[in-house]
Amino acid sequence: MGFAVAASIFRWIGAMPQFFAAAPKGVEELLAEELSNLGAEHAKPAVAGVRFESSWETAYLILLWSRIASRVLHPIAEFTAVNPDQLYKETKRIDWDSHLNARSTFAVDAAVRSAKITHSKFAALKVKDAIADYFRDRTGRRPSVDRGQPDLQLSLFVKGDRGTLSVDLGGPLHLRGYRREGGQAPLKENLAAAILTRAQWPEIAAEGGDFVDPMCGSGTLLIEAAMIAADIAPGLQRGYMGMLGWRQFQAKLWRSLVAEAEKRRDEGLARDRRPRVHGCDLDPRILEIARRNVDRAGLGSFIELDQRALADWRPEHTRDWRPGLAASNPPYGERLGQEVELAGLYASLGATLRSVFGGWRGAILTGAPELFKQTGIRAERRNHFYNGPLSCTLLRFSVWAERPEQEAKRALLPLAAGGAVPISEGAAMFRNRLEKNLKTLLPWAAKEGLACFRVYDADMPEYNAAIDVYSEHVAIQEYQAPRDIPEADAKRRLYDILLVAPEILGAPRDQVALKQRKKQKGDSQYERLDKSGQFLEVGEYGLRFLVNLRDYLDTGLFLDHRLTRRLVRESAAGKRFLNLFAYTGAATVYAAAGGAASTLTIDMSANYLDWAKRNMALNGFEGRAHRFIHADCVKWLSQARGEYDLIFLDPPTFSNSKRMEHAVDIQRDHVKLLAWAGRLLARDGVLLFSTNFRRFKLDAEALANLGLSAEDISQQTIPLDFARNPRIHYCWKIVKTGPSPDAGGTKGMPRLKRRQPPKPRQHKG
Repeated sequence: MGFAVAASIFRWIGAMPQFFAAAPKGVEELLAEELSNLGAEHAKPAVAGVRFESSWETAYLILLWSRIASRVLHPIAEFTAVNPDQLYKETKRIDWDSHLNARSTFAVDAAVRSAKITHSKFAALKVKDAIADYFRDRTGRRPSVDRGQPDLQLSLFVKGDRGTLSVDLGGPLHLRGYRREGGQAPLKENLAAAILTRAQWPEIAAEGGDFVDPMCGSGTLLIEAAMIAADIAPGLQRGYMGMLGWRQFQAKLWRSLVAEAEKRRDEGLARDRRPRVHGCDLDPRILEIARRNVDRAGLGSFIELDQRALADWRPEHTRDWRPGLAASNPPYGERLGQEVELAGLYASLGATLRSVFGGWRGAILTGAPELFKQTGIRAERRNHFYNGPLSCTLLRFSVWAERPEQEAKRALLPLAAGGAVPISEGAAMFRNRLEKNLKTLLPWAAKEGLACFRVYDADMPEYNAAIDVYSEHVAIQEYQAPRDIPEADAKRRLYDILLVAPEILGAPRDQVALKQRKKQKGDSQYERLDKSGQFLEVGEYGLRFLVNLRDYLDTGLFLDHRLTRRLVRESAAGKRFLNLFAYTGAATVYAAAGGAASTLTIDMSANYLDWAKRNMALNGFEGRAHRFIHADCVKWLSQARGEYDLIFLDPPTFSNSKRMEHAVDIQRDHVKLLAWAGRLLARDGVLLFSTNFRRFKLDAEALANLGLSAEDISQQTIPLDFARNPRIHYCWKIVKTGPSPDAGGTKGMPRLKRRQPPKPRQHKG
């Protein structure tokens, strides 16, 4: 008991052979229909495939003609496999002489979902050992394993305590033989065929319609479309099948079916009228890959390829074409920063489709269906597929060319790349607000000599982002959406921002940086987001600074502190200047520009401190008068001695960094920090204290007890571009009015809490 040879898995004597056709998830119903049309019986969709029965002639026909199946498996044994030892024993009991001989080569692939058999490679190894030992015991020879093109390809599937061993009749059927190279994310051939089938390309081609892929990449959709139109069997060019060395392989039957398929191919390519199949791409390198793939497929005279950008399409290009299907698999960003260019790409795609392909059918496969909304085209049907592990949506639609009077009624956004795209009412309102802000801020920035300023800061709650201009570049920071806002809505509004902002601000999309700003904890506020290493030089009040728009959450220059820095310059002449929590040293540059006698810049980040040195050198400030200390500012403050005439203190709102001995909570700890800083303040010195904590409350009474007087100068330090948000920061000018805090004034002040190490994880069991 526990195992059966091939005949025992059939449920009745004389039953037709059983098969399982694997396929990408989402196409099971489509595959079942295709198999039935090819002659399969009782085709029943399952997860990632279809079970069916058929004669061997039909099975071979399916291997040649199925455009959607990934593999076709024929079960030869089904048995109990509770553990690896039982798997070995049951495999060895199979009559392997009916499948191969000791001189044959074979390979085993395995997939396991079992509590006792947990590693697929180990399971495949046990099957290999069992087969090899079977022949060694009988003949003294062991068949060889060949992972390339074995005589017999086997497939093991273990679920729970049941194992099924099958002959993989064709191997990976999506490998048609024409593609040896692809783009960054090539579409599998059988998924491309499924997309075309869902988009009704076979019917459109039969009626004489043409096909175009305006972003064709390595040409997979084009080749599959041409093979359908020319009646070419997708398995015809595959020189290898996993069953060719199988003892039960019927070579004569196979050769006759191949000969018939070759005849149909020749007739299809010789037809006088066949659909036009045309592909374009902007990248000449990927287009060359497409040409090589087309040539290997034998379709060089069938498929037209051009290098062309979306914006370069014109109606005259398709004047003699017959409306058919426009289909594409445009890129979709898996990382946040990639979405900037994609919003414009999808908008350009929509503009091209409407202006050139009116009256055509359309199909777009995307992993981010929200991006499709940027096309301005309404999807009529949606189908969900999987491109490998990535969930994708196929959107099908009709392309209607709008009349001028219809376009006039819709909000349109002219694109720098050419054409215009319809935008939603909300996006139009966002555009109007951005244009209004620019009208005020551009003349002001030019007059002030500012190359960087904030042009939008969540002015409209629905469009929750901050947008900053840095010379010819733009930085967009998306604020984390409230929990009650559906993710799809937040995503759609973000894409509106990414579409509209670059066009209105006149920034090329490769010069737009996107980041998401959310509540930071511990070291996360200092973590790198990217590793571009791209620094941009910008101007502010005649000084130069280096900013990095992509690698960190903050760019290196706090724009809202611009007037505070200018106050530092106006107050610095002849002064000894101390910059605490200095970040990239922008305030130090201002102090040096104002004629400070000396500067001391302190930060716990060696990277930021080096950045500060570069900012100083960029403005010509170097030498012994300008010192830099790499230190925990809290610890340094608690122990420091000396005297400074001008101090700038801008601590983080909260920090629990591993590099700091004490955690910092600015509301809880500000009195202690100011007491220590005040101890270093010269008699007539000034301490500028700033914080971005919006709910901050200064304890003026406690400071007074320490001999410190604080004047709120927040309003005079908030620039025009941040005036819409008066709580962007708070700032105080603090001077001494009494004895130094060293005279016992710090007694009774709260102690800073030591940084708490993370709790060890508790493991169950």
